[in-house]
Amino acid sequence: MRDYAQYDGLGLADLVAKKKVKPSELLDEAIARAEALNPKLNAIVYKDYERARAAAKGKLPKGAFSGVPFLLKDIFALAEGIPTRQASRFMPPIPWPHDSFLTAKFKQSGLVVFGKTNVPEFGLVPTTESKLYGAAHNPWDLTRSPGGSSGGAGAAVAAGIVPLAHANDGGGSIRIPASCCGLVGLKPTRGRTSYGPDFADVIDGLGVDLVVSRSVRDTAAALDAVAGYMPGDPYCATPEPESFLAAMKRKPKKMRIAFSTKKLDGQALHPDCVAAVKRAAKICADLGHEVEEASPTLDQATLIPVFMALWGANLAAGIDTVAALTGQTPKPELFEGLTWGLYEAGKSVSASQYLMAKHAMNGAARACAQFHETYDFWLSATLGAPPVKLGSFDMEERDPQKSFAPLIDYVPFTAMQNVTGQPAINLPLHWNKEGLPIGVQFVGRFGDELGLLRLSAQLEGAAPWAAQYSKIKV
Repeated sequence: MRDYAQYDGLGLADLVAKKKVKPSELLDEAIARAEALNPKLNAIVYKDYERARAAAKGKLPKGAFSGVPFLLKDIFALAEGIPTRQASRFMPPIPWPHDSFLTAKFKQSGLVVFGKTNVPEFGLVPTTESKLYGAAHNPWDLTRSPGGSSGGAGAAVAAGIVPLAHANDGGGSIRIPASCCGLVGLKPTRGRTSYGPDFADVIDGLGVDLVVSRSVRDTAAALDAVAGYMPGDPYCATPEPESFLAAMKRKPKKMRIAFSTKKLDGQALHPDCVAAVKRAAKICADLGHEVEEASPTLDQATLIPVFMALWGANLAAGIDTVAALTGQTPKPELFEGLTWGLYEAGKSVSASQYLMAKHAMNGAARACAQFHETYDFWLSATLGAPPVKLGSFDMEERDPQKSFAPLIDYVPFTAMQNVTGQPAINLPLHWNKEGLPIGVQFVGRFGDELGLLRLSAQLEGAAPWAAQYSKIKV
């Protein structure tokens, strides 16, 4: 299929439904593209081709994406017969005994899973260059990072191997690669998707799953496919419409949108990021929305240590759990330096500090809820700079303050929505003079993915980005 990459996921599924192409033919095309491009991209780290071929030739569920090739991320989305190593040498390559609730829902939508994508160790950083798997490369510029932690997913979708791929987000890991790779990336509301049956939550509710995609409608259809509460989940999001995809087609009413051209601490953004925000704000204004400069009041100096305490403690608990299950002893030589430093810091978080961090997280959610009593959406850059060169960050620095300071400077906004639980979406509305995508982020009220999707669909219509993918020359 020469025109395979011109279709989004729903477009490919429509071809299957109309019997213009077979699921096995789509899968063969995806595998051929993976084999041709992955040596350059290193986006796919586990291949499950033969089982996928058997599934594609069998009776697939009649879901929205029936017959569409798909990739899972090597963090969560546990799948029967496939190991999940989270890019860590400490995680043994043991095939999982069953599908997670999320993976089962992806498959029920008709998606055909044929592999897993590259990630940084335990998904800790906004780039994808682990010791276990090696660096993933950005198809817009192979010397640059595709972001993280869903960097392999972003690279595979941008390069046209698959139209959408699984991703998850505990500090920006859907939105960051979406920005770096010129994709749509929605972080849903806390509790919108489930981590059952194997986990209650991820990082005290900071984590949530969905996809990176090329179109807003694919993102909405994916949310329809996987949204849902599994009995026993600790969180439950606000009620959702019967179909996000159907409901988002209604034109949004006039919205009040705040935007920011500076970081939360008042520091300057890269000029390319400022230009992206201003362009997005102008498009919104031209569409008739009320736009003004404003930001929520959040004390970043307080919230960063809170976030790091929760991340560190949860990482320590995760590593210790793996150690107990496998009989291993955690040793520094088995981890990257940054991971080991955060593990040690997490081991030192007291119960009192942990509970105080959760209290501060809830306080930030209250502050943002108050901000959204005035504004429907908040617009910012997704990143603080264009996609960085691979090797820009020191993964062997063990001091968390030193190792994470440049990472936080690069990713100044996205973690806040993980703290507050709000939905947020990256949209590819701008490219700089070097031809690199510069994403912008829209943040909505808790539970308002529908509002974000309606606005995003309107922006996609006003400033379509699909033609940009033809410029990728990998």
